[in-house]
Amino acid sequence: MNLLKILDNLSNEELLNTKSSRRGSISQFTSASKNIALASIPFALAATSSKSKAATATMSAAAFQATPTEVLNFALTLEYLERNFYQIAMDTTGLIPEADRAVFAQILKHETSHVNFFAAALGDAAIDEPTFDFTGKGLGLDTFENYGTFMALSQGFEDTGVRAFKGQAGALANDNDLLTFALQVHSVEARHASQVRRMRGQKGWVTGGTAASNGIPSVFDGIYEGEANTVQGGVELSGLFGDFGGPEAVKEAFDEPLTMAEVNAIATNFIVS
Repeated sequence: MNLLKILDNLSNEELLNTKSSRRGSISQFTSASKNIALASIPFALAATSSKSKAATATMSAAAFQATPTEVLNFALTLEYLERNFYQIAMDTTGLIPEADRAVFAQILKHETSHVNFFAAALGDAAIDEPTFDFTGKGLGLDTFENYGTFMALSQGFEDTGVRAFKGQAGALANDNDLLTFALQVHSVEARHASQVRRMRGQKGWVTGGTAASNGIPSVFDGIYEGEANTVQGGVELSGLFGDFGGPEAVKEAFDEPLTMAEVNAIATNFIVS
């Protein structure tokens, strides 16, 4: 099956927007109390290294650390950023080679659908769209002049989005419909990340805990911090699979979540106001 068709099917705007029962559930969720019973939170969603213990705690107590509206606006901010990034790129003559334009046009379509969904779910509570600076403010990136820079940022944004949605899964676990929507978006972001990574000559999955190990500038180490974890479910796995890739394969086999604060620290490089 054609890759673009697969991506299109995985992010179906009609599916996201036409199920009235789910719309009602979202409305109820956004107005509900954040005092959700901890017993309903899936504690096993994150691993138990020192880094991921903190992430696990954040996920299990996410409903107490941020309101549902804050979580949804957090997701909306990320989708605003990605949609604007790809829209500017598609509108910049000569930036994206003709052979690659169909891929990024499809990704733009998905990000636009995600923005529309989260904005509709939030209604009057939706934040205003931020002003973005894709030069990275003081970083001086030639994002829309250099295709290599654009591609590196695309990978960084998509990899961040995957980890960001995972980090907030606990806050959504009390509402099956909203969690379903979030996981739909999460899985599509993961497919975006894998596609862009392979277009850049990288593996389709995260490789290690630094930006350099993932082929982007070290100034973006925050995107991959914690991804060198080899402890899962309280078990140190690094010495168990010597014949199957060893510690590096273990690191690649598991994605780690990012907290909201960690994602905001990455995004602040590109948000003016």
